Amino acid sequence: MTEKGKEQNALFIIFGATGDLAQRKLYPSLFNLYKKGFLCKRFAVIGTARRPWTDEHFQQVVRNSISGMEDTAAQTTEFSRHFYYQSHNVNDVEHYVTLKKLAEKLDEKYKINGNRLFYLAMSPRFFGTICKYLKSEEIVTDEGYNRVIIEKPFGHDLQSAVELNDEIAKYFSEESVYRIDHYLGKEMNQNILAVRFGNNIFRALWNNRYIDNIQITLSESLGVEDRAGYYETAGALRDMVQNHILQIVSLLTMNAPVTFTDVDIRREKISALKALQLYTPEEVKKYFVRGQYAHTEDLNGYREEDQVDPNSTTETFVAGKLHVNSMNFAGVPIYIRTGKRLAAKSTRVDVVFKNMPNNIFNANKKLLPNVLSFDIDANPGMSLTLNTKKVSQSGYKLENRALSYRHDISTQAITPEAYEKLILDAVKGDATNFVHWEEVYYSWRFIDSVRTAWDNEDVTPDELTNYNCNTMGPKISDELLAKDGNYWFFDPTK
Repeated sequence: MTEKGKEQNALFIIFGATGDLAQRKLYPSLFNLYKKGFLCKRFAVIGTARRPWTDEHFQQVVRNSISGMEDTAAQTTEFSRHFYYQSHNVNDVEHYVTLKKLAEKLDEKYKINGNRLFYLAMSPRFFGTICKYLKSEEIVTDEGYNRVIIEKPFGHDLQSAVELNDEIAKYFSEESVYRIDHYLGKEMNQNILAVRFGNNIFRALWNNRYIDNIQITLSESLGVEDRAGYYETAGALRDMVQNHILQIVSLLTMNAPVTFTDVDIRREKISALKALQLYTPEEVKKYFVRGQYAHTEDLNGYREEDQVDPNSTTETFVAGKLHVNSMNFAGVPIYIRTGKRLAAKSTRVDVVFKNMPNNIFNANKKLLPNVLSFDIDANPGMSLTLNTKKVSQSGYKLENRALSYRHDISTQAITPEAYEKLILDAVKGDATNFVHWEEVYYSWRFIDSVRTAWDNEDVTPDELTNYNCNTMGPKISDELLAKDGNYWFFDPTK
């Protein structure tokens, strides 16, 4: 059954409206909100970009992007009529004058009452310029809300992130800036807090007295595809660890908030990220490994991809061991890994609990640990592995069994896509699942300690560890855990 919501009135101004993100994610998300009644009559969308499109062409692009999602033939047409296009050069002040006139016209036509949401789906180098002109040309309103949604990457390192934030802060307050990380909109990611703080059994066990280690895997089966140009400047560490993985780390290690509000939750996430132990170059060598996918059968190696330097040392895989120096998690290793061309596309969290101190059932054999697993992608669900008695005629042997819960087909059908959920949160002014500036700051502070150590190593392409496509990365990733007597619990190759 589809959820029906309270109608919201808002004017969306999307910078970068002709891009891939807008067509694949933003327009389908807005359409789902339209079908569910959150957007109805009192909304409009202005798309801006350099291309000289007309309103009619833009509306056809929108209809193409939502093809197959409609309930009736007339639905897409009616929805697309709320979309308007303006050819726009973000550096030309005159274009903002035109944009203001169109925004005011649509505000009056649809009775939006000055509520404006600016979505910057463009390169970060334009963020400051756009924010400056939105303010100076008075496109922001006095009577409604004005919120800016910003896509990653937010900076290239800590210094660039600080400079970018300082520039935006001249024109918009922190409360008006919504830094989006679509992983925070995923249903099973949000379930981490529900399980932790909604069940006394886990609330009591969620600390270093009972948790042995935590494992986080964000694996991708594809290569860099058409993102090679960007990826060469980023690599797996900046592309995946700085944002998605460290956000998951904060959800797993934060203290309980006083209330379930965006202010209290973000305060605890900031504290968790602030507690990340910063590594010396020697510790980076000890706790972090990296690699590149190599040529395998009919698949190119990374250095063979288009737009990639044949001598590139950009990492397509990274694994690491993190330490969070808080009262509850001091001494608990947090193992992370992410990479391209791995065996499966999956986002997985495994919380491994400490083993029983002795095995009364077999004194010569260790019991397997209890593991709480969150499958965030691609088959959402969770499971808890337990030691149970094995059915047999005689004797008393134990076996490992999982208590599992999966989103069935009907549940998946009504589960909001991450962008859909986050856009609605932004419209409602709920910043719980958006990233606060201080979270960005402490994330980059940690990443810089690793990146700087790597940059100073001056590794040659031949010295970088290669791994075969369709595996779970280089063997040195397994050795990282083996040093502690641990292993990756999640292995889709088996």
